[in-house]
Amino acid sequence: MKILVTGGAGFVGSHLCDKLLALNHEIFCLDNFLTGSRKNIQHLLNSEKFHLLEQDVVEPISIKVDGIFHLASPASPVHYQRDPIKTTLTNVLGTANILKLAKDQAVPLIHASTSEIYGDPAIHPQPESYWGNVNPIGPRACYDEGKRCAETLCMDYHRCFGTDVRVARIFNTYGPRMAILDGRVISNFIVQALKGEPLTVYGDGNQTRSLQYIDDLIRGLLAMFNSKDFSGPVNLGNPEEYKIKEIAQLVIAEVNSQSKIEYKPLPIDDPRQRKPDITLAQKGLNWSPQIGFREGLQKTVAYFKRQL
Repeated sequence: MKILVTGGAGFVGSHLCDKLLALNHEIFCLDNFLTGSRKNIQHLLNSEKFHLLEQDVVEPISIKVDGIFHLASPASPVHYQRDPIKTTLTNVLGTANILKLAKDQAVPLIHASTSEIYGDPAIHPQPESYWGNVNPIGPRACYDEGKRCAETLCMDYHRCFGTDVRVARIFNTYGPRMAILDGRVISNFIVQALKGEPLTVYGDGNQTRSLQYIDDLIRGLLAMFNSKDFSGPVNLGNPEEYKIKEIAQLVIAEVNSQSKIEYKPLPIDDPRQRKPDITLAQKGLNWSPQIGFREGLQKTVAYFKRQL
């Protein structure tokens, strides 16, 4: 099959391209390299079945494919808050462009949404039926509301045109190829620990995150692509929950670092709890995460040691 992966040079996108090529698909990787990296896909450029399209997703796209994975968007707070207007337009106009392509060619579209659509949740863990608690005018709204609007467009295309849209709500994901110090908790902690610097914990560190290893997410996305009559939205995440300060302590121990924890004020609208209810994914996709946090952390630390 010919498959388009938008944001294919990013952290998640490049791993997805790897797996799709291994399954003998022909890949069209679209990326404007605003946050993606050529280094992530350098090993794929000599493949006859890998085609790099350097383009912004907000521009109209014309290409013949058999399926689409839409991942194009800044995804870490540092990146999506750097140019919030661009982030909103990428998620809204970019998704509209990709939906039109999927509709016109009658091909399935896997849309990468996010757990951020739940905001600072008042329900724990978060099921897909929960509508969320999002500040629509805060500094994180460019991403949170941009992704919420993108889901709206997906469902309206599905209802109005019968477009085969499948929405995955991705929870915190980590692993090799994460950008160094991109504002995500795992990459920040590992790099700080390896450098012997204090690990920055915001607030009192009692807020929680549930972290899934990249390989588990890729399996989930492929399960959605191979499913029939399953539009979602569906949570893809690991319900193994840790406090932020516990994650910092585990990273220090794994790195064998002398780093200490440094506490700073909590950013505006930072979620206090984050844990997916994955019942729907287990029943509808026969999917659940297989890699525990300690195993995934070991692999991720080894990657960052090589990078540094």
